[in-house]
Amino acid sequence: MIARRLARPLLAASFINGGIDTLRNPGPRVKLAEPVVEKVAEPAPLPGDTDQLVKVNAVVQVVGGALLALGKFRRLAAVALAVSLVPTTLAGHPFWEKEDPAEQSQQRTQFAKNMGLLGGLILAALDTEGAPSLGWRARRAAHKAREALPIG
Repeated sequence: MIARRLARPLLAASFINGGIDTLRNPGPRVKLAEPVVEKVAEPAPLPGDTDQLVKVNAVVQVVGGALLALGKFRRLAAVALAVSLVPTTLAGHPFWEKEDPAEQSQQRTQFAKNMGLLGGLILAALDTEGAPSLGWRARRAAHKAREALPIG
């Protein structure tokens, strides 16, 4: 369908652009990510190097965005982008920590925009393009296997 061929690159563009920008200039994002990494690195088995984590996240966004835009591994790419978007949003747009009303409003808008992107990624991850899902195929195969067994 033509809508999918147009929508995927449009959805992916933000991630590709943001990922490239982060790879070129990671400093500001590393500073924003420090508090989030400190909270998450304790319980999760993540390296403590925030610079490395920010760059890995950026690579996920560039590669995932490119795959989504090209329609290759599109569902997996959408899931990877959704997972990368959560820490990006929490680190980059903590409107609840801002005291200046104008800054809080700007950060809330960016947070809401990212939630909209997340919604689009969820739809892209679930889109089977009309083909049966893996779950449906597995249930059908199990049902056929049960029918093929001799009743005893």
